[in-house]
Amino acid sequence: MTTIKTLLICFILISMNSIAQKQQKSTFQVVPLGVKGGIDEKNLSAYLLAPINTKDFICLDAGTINAGIEKAIENKVFKISASEVLRKYIKGYLISHAHLDHVSGLIINSPADSSKTVYATKRCMEMIENHYFNDQTWANFGDEGPGFHIKRYHFQTLNIGEETPITNTTMTVKSFPLSHVNPFESTAFLIRNNDTYVLYLGDTGADAVEKSNNLKELWTAIAPLIQSQQLKGVFIEVSFPNEQPDQFLFGHLTPKYLINELHELEKLAGKNSLNGFKIVVTHLKPPGKNIKLIKEQLKNQNDLGLKFIFPQQGKRFEL
Repeated sequence: MTTIKTLLICFILISMNSIAQKQQKSTFQVVPLGVKGGIDEKNLSAYLLAPINTKDFICLDAGTINAGIEKAIENKVFKISASEVLRKYIKGYLISHAHLDHVSGLIINSPADSSKTVYATKRCMEMIENHYFNDQTWANFGDEGPGFHIKRYHFQTLNIGEETPITNTTMTVKSFPLSHVNPFESTAFLIRNNDTYVLYLGDTGADAVEKSNNLKELWTAIAPLIQSQQLKGVFIEVSFPNEQPDQFLFGHLTPKYLINELHELEKLAGKNSLNGFKIVVTHLKPPGKNIKLIKEQLKNQNDLGLKFIFPQQGKRFEL
């Protein structure tokens, strides 16, 4: 009987270790091309995401492209030229909203880019077509919208909540609405590769400030993926320190509001479900003293056991 008990215990321990290893195994790689909000035009929101061991990247927003690629080359992330990374490795762009700090890199680099798809929700795509690629402020490198169509980019409109394949990759995307100075819209993208996921949020305010339930609905949708440990991490913005008055948040989060929102997520996913969970903090706004304060406040208020990742431009990491 003792032998049977010993074997049973060994089997349970081996099984638990196997599950833990599977849970901890990275399935995505990230190369940040730009990590800040605000005035630093050489380092604005843009994140390359690809399945591990591939070069099939989708770019999550596109505030800064070329300067970020150059920084990644300096850090020996890429061994080819910036032009080749742009043309060969980036398979498309997911644009959360049409503010310039999220699209300027896409616009400026379009003459040097290769044919690929730009994905955005209807409202965002209309703004891109009517205000940027409109054959007036910039040549229309797309296949829809005003003026002459150069057709370098295929403009693909995403339907909210509908899973869409990302061309030339093994990934899919599902979009969710966010409030960024209500009623202005932003977007969250749930990216799937096989049976694992990453969630990327564009700019967003807290539900309590925005008088919205967009984040609550998003948390409800992803809670099962946290319970099953299929969600590898969440990219979410924190633009200002806690001292920023609500009336001057302009549709952004502070450490206090982020932690409050993640408590709502934990209620849906289960107690201690976010212990060790990876939160990639994006869109920190200069000056440097504010960025330092945001990081300190997040660490001091981290009562959920979250693992905060503060990405650096051009430095690869895994999820």
